[in-house]
Amino acid sequence: MASPAPGPAYRVVTPRLVIRCWQPVDAPLLKAAIDSSIEHLRPWMPWAENEPTDLDAKIALLRHWRGQFDLGQDFVYGIFSSDEAEVLGGTGLHTRLGPDAREIGYWVRSDRINQGIATETAAALTRVAFEIDRLDRVEIHCHADNVRSAAVPRKLGFTHEATLRRRKVAGKVRDTLVWTLLADEYAASTAARVPIAAFDVVGRCIFQDRLSLSVLEAGSDKSVGVSKS
Repeated sequence: MASPAPGPAYRVVTPRLVIRCWQPVDAPLLKAAIDSSIEHLRPWMPWAENEPTDLDAKIALLRHWRGQFDLGQDFVYGIFSSDEAEVLGGTGLHTRLGPDAREIGYWVRSDRINQGIATETAAALTRVAFEIDRLDRVEIHCHADNVRSAAVPRKLGFTHEATLRRRKVAGKVRDTLVWTLLADEYAASTAARVPIAAFDVVGRCIFQDRLSLSVLEAGSDKSVGVSKS
C-alpha cells in the first residue's frame, strides 16, 4: 500500500517568493495589495467587484481560509516577497474538481505584473500537487480574454483542453479557457524544473529541491501556526 502523502504544504519557498497559508495577521498586507489593484483586478476576478472591504472583513476572510486549510477543505495561499514584507498576490490549490485533482488560481497586484510572479507561483503549486499531494490532474481556468493569465499554463506545459463558451461565472457570462496537466505529463513539463522547498504546519521540511541552503533555512525557521513577531 502506498505511503500517505506528506502534505499539505503550508509554506512553499521558491527562488524569489514565499507562498504560504494565510494568517489573520496578514490582513493589512492583503488589504494594501488589493486596494492598490482594484481596477486591474475587476475585469478578471469576480470577487474584486465587492472591493474595497474594511480590515475587519479581511481578518474574517483570512480566518475562514485558514480554517478551511487546517480542515483540508480548500488550500488558499498568499504570495509574499521573500522577506514576507509585502503581499504580491494570492493563489490556491482548490479542491472543487474532486479528490484526485486541483485547480490552481492566481492574481498578482498591479505594480508587480510582468515579472513572472504568476508563472513561478503556478509552477510551485503544480509541483506541490504532483510531488507532495500525489494527484492525477491539475487544471488552470482563466477568462478567454485574459492574455497574461493564459500565458502562464502555456509556458508551464499545460494543454489547452477546452474553451467553455458563454458560461456564467459569478453572475456574468464569459468564455473560460481550461488548461490541464496530467501526472504522467508532469515530469516533462517546465513546471517540474522550478526549484522549491516545502514545509508543513510546524516548519518541518517535507520536500526540498535545488535551492541553496540559505533559502531552505529561511523557509524552515518559521512555522505558519504562530504569527511572526
